[in-house]
Amino acid sequence: MQTTFPVRLQDNPTYHSWPGENKKVVYGEGIYIGYRHYERLAIKPLFPFGHGLSYTTFSYGNITLSSPTLSANEKLTVSIPITNTGKVDGAEVVQGYVHDVKSRIARPEKELAAFEKIFLKAGETKNVVLTLDKYSLGYYDTRLQAWTAEEGTFRILVGSSSADIRSVFPS
Repeated sequence: MQTTFPVRLQDNPTYHSWPGENKKVVYGEGIYIGYRHYERLAIKPLFPFGHGLSYTTFSYGNITLSSPTLSANEKLTVSIPITNTGKVDGAEVVQGYVHDVKSRIARPEKELAAFEKIFLKAGETKNVVLTLDKYSLGYYDTRLQAWTAEEGTFRILVGSSSADIRSVFPS
């Protein structure tokens, strides 16, 4: 499931905007929609973004990167071993998030940058590879009217949902 379900309707980021004025709604939550809203206000949703149900369980290993840096015209690969630790075959959507440690603008605590679905037999381990580029780490700057990826330090978080992060680089 690639959406966030609130526990209460009042937890929804647009709750106080509806029905608007003369049935016209101005959505002013900006970048803090979906899982970003819930994390910003420390509201635990009923089902977090990316939540899925399975008949099996998965464990996540340590993240390795193809390079410690990412330049404007390159791609960075994030590899992580995933193991089906259950007794039946199953699928997992591995989600890669990024966190800009020090941005000049307000940014969410984490932003989905890549994901990959993997099928594993019971007991099987495979490496999942997620690819990041400047767009994965950047944002559209309305002042410059251009895509911007700031220089700096980023954390990479990998998990099975926005609320279930299993591995972080650097740790």
